[in-house]
Amino acid sequence: MKQSKSFVRSLVLTVLATAAAGATTVSGADWKTAPVSPVTNPVFFEDPHIRTEIRPIFLYHNLDENFLAGEGRAILAAAQLRWAVNDRLAVIATKDGYVDIELDDAPALSHSGWADLAFGLKYALIRNDEHQFILTPGLTFEIPTGDDEVFQGNGDGEWNPFVSAAKGWGNFRMLGNFGGRIPNNQEEETAQLHYSLQVDYNVCPWFVPFVALNAFTVLTEGENPLPLDEEGFDLINFGAPNAGGHTQAAAGVGFRSRLHKNAELGFAYERGLDGGDGFFDDRFTLDLIVHF
Repeated sequence: MKQSKSFVRSLVLTVLATAAAGATTVSGADWKTAPVSPVTNPVFFEDPHIRTEIRPIFLYHNLDENFLAGEGRAILAAAQLRWAVNDRLAVIATKDGYVDIELDDAPALSHSGWADLAFGLKYALIRNDEHQFILTPGLTFEIPTGDDEVFQGNGDGEWNPFVSAAKGWGNFRMLGNFGGRIPNNQEEETAQLHYSLQVDYNVCPWFVPFVALNAFTVLTEGENPLPLDEEGFDLINFGAPNAGGHTQAAAGVGFRSRLHKNAELGFAYERGLDGGDGFFDDRFTLDLIVHF
């Protein structure tokens, strides 16, 4: 009987020790491998970490009833690519894919087509694993290769200088991004500032909940004949004629789940926080990041 109790006690202690080992906080060099990559604002909210990865994305975006001809939706299927040249420098392809825009009360304006292409570089200027901090500036260029039926292909290209940073405190982390959209043709597209913030907590490898906030401030006004007082957030640059000085924002919640040491699933739900022409009602985003 004593031997049986001793065995049970030993087994319980072993299980508790194993569970405790699995629940240790993220620290040192390991913190950068935890799933902190943003899900929201996928074109402009760039992860500061340097990795080689492929990221398929599915996005379902509901338009408000005040947008153009009424309620509708924009659906995007895309895949981002990132290649770590070394542990500091990465080549990134941040925008591509196929877009389907459906307007309920204006089927003549409902179209499908290809999105523009955007690519560039990012460089980890400061990386301190001991203090769980990384600062990464970068630059991308959007080529107007898309179809104008889905509000792509306008202008003469758009530059996006940005800086991303992440800071960790054990299992709690904060991720931020700030940048500017600078079009070569400011009649066809508007210049904007964009900024994003995400905070997450590593409950366990399979569940990392986060809250996020993304915003765009329009600095100039374009010459689009449509009477728009709001821009197209991350996916579209309308060249809106009445959006100068206007800030659009969306708040989101979601989670990341590490399915494998080299694979992360992400889900987010966002809700628009402003009025205007109602481009952003709400949005669902699903992605999968596979690291190599």
